[in-house]
Amino acid sequence: MENFQEQLKDRRTFAIISHPDAGKTTLTEQLLLHGGVIREAGTVKGRGSNKLASSDWMAIEQQRGISVTSSVLQFDYEGKRINILDTPGHEDFSEDTYRTLMAVDSVVMVVDAAKGIEPQTKKLFEIVSQRGIPVFTFFNKIDRDARHPLDLVDELESTLGIQAYPMNWPVGSGHILQGIYDLRRQELIDFPNATPHPEVVDETMDEVELLQDAGNDFDQEAIAKGKLTPVFFGSALVNFGVTEFLREYLNYAPSPAAAKTVDDREVQPEDEQFTGFVFKIQANMDPRHRDRIAFVRIVSGEFNRGMDVTLQRNGKKMRLSNVTQFMAEERENVQTAVPGDIIGLYDTGNFQIGDTIFSGKKAVQFPELPTFTPELFNRVIAKDVMKQKSYHKGIDQLVQEGTIQLYKSWLGSDYIIGAVGQLQFEVFQFRMENEYNTEIQFEPMGSKVARWIDPNQLDEKMSSTRNLLVKDRFDNPVFLFENKFAMNWFMDKYPDVELEEKM
Repeated sequence: MENFQEQLKDRRTFAIISHPDAGKTTLTEQLLLHGGVIREAGTVKGRGSNKLASSDWMAIEQQRGISVTSSVLQFDYEGKRINILDTPGHEDFSEDTYRTLMAVDSVVMVVDAAKGIEPQTKKLFEIVSQRGIPVFTFFNKIDRDARHPLDLVDELESTLGIQAYPMNWPVGSGHILQGIYDLRRQELIDFPNATPHPEVVDETMDEVELLQDAGNDFDQEAIAKGKLTPVFFGSALVNFGVTEFLREYLNYAPSPAAAKTVDDREVQPEDEQFTGFVFKIQANMDPRHRDRIAFVRIVSGEFNRGMDVTLQRNGKKMRLSNVTQFMAEERENVQTAVPGDIIGLYDTGNFQIGDTIFSGKKAVQFPELPTFTPELFNRVIAKDVMKQKSYHKGIDQLVQEGTIQLYKSWLGSDYIIGAVGQLQFEVFQFRMENEYNTEIQFEPMGSKVARWIDPNQLDEKMSSTRNLLVKDRFDNPVFLFENKFAMNWFMDKYPDVELEEKM
């Protein structure tokens, strides 16, 4: 049995980010194959596919072949315990991805080698860059016709502002793919059943010589600070280059790092005190039990089943007895866990996203996690008035997951939900029907500009059709402005009133 320090050293916790359709879910599956936790990879092709990605467990994900929630996947490989946080691929669910990125120590960025850096990848990279954590780049789909690797690396550096160090180099692509050349070991890894094209190998060796003469130096410290990204080429679909990527990733990716508290203290993983924070809440992972799971990233100390902790937000004491770890929808009770691990706490409504928990008497609070202000709004109406109980329960539980926000009319009881993208409404409607047996309909309100106002400055007469007064789920007053022009008109009329983008 490894001791605490050895377990810490062996942990690797990372998220996979990409633009939709770059192959993120396929790469995840291949990594799980390496860990021996699934027997075959079945890429999601869309509706009607009978092979479903292990990380896409929600019914709507399986039907539509998209990822809209973050899964936690854990496995062992060559002496390392790996925690993958598989993030949503769809941009409407970026908020879930942003929060997930707060819970990892490094990131794997998957890029389609035919398309290069796409908008969603750039947007997510900016968040990663702000944290200064290591980024490992995997140019995927080289078994298809791809852009020239020099162009791809140049675009990576110029678009994202990070230096690149190729760990391997493709020898052709598509129908003339010969393999990849390992620049560190200086050896060619042949692509299985490739049709020989000696001229392609010669061209590649010229490029390799150029890289060695004019490329960036390998700098492990720069990798650790997120200033230099190791670059790999391969194809997740045919499992080529994945083994080489995984082994090198495990060599250079960091073990769990320290985390700063709101009062600027550093909590070290080795600290004896147990600390962690909730970065995700998910309802109905097991439809049979209608359960709710709070996902906690352990920051310091050792978790032991049955231990007592304090919920920082309200000082509530609780015993952590029913705790799980995950392989997508599969789960098992966990007895112990260490920093870097993700544990799931069965929750009856105690937790909120961003909560800190800690053992002992010394209070700890980690910073708040990012939230987006909604831009699209719909009134929600239950089609069957006889199902009010499940209607209210469904709204309450799904709102607590943090992907949609709930508002109520100021004087009435109308429900209004806000989101950053249309797909969130579709997922919400689907889950209300399939998980809570409640059909709903929307009355579209269109795009609005949401701004919070101090209750002490509020006069209900300020409300109009162009700036609708509502309250959020904590009863704080919010104005939903028709557009920015309407907001500016309001600010001119009430110059002493302060409007906030978020509460």
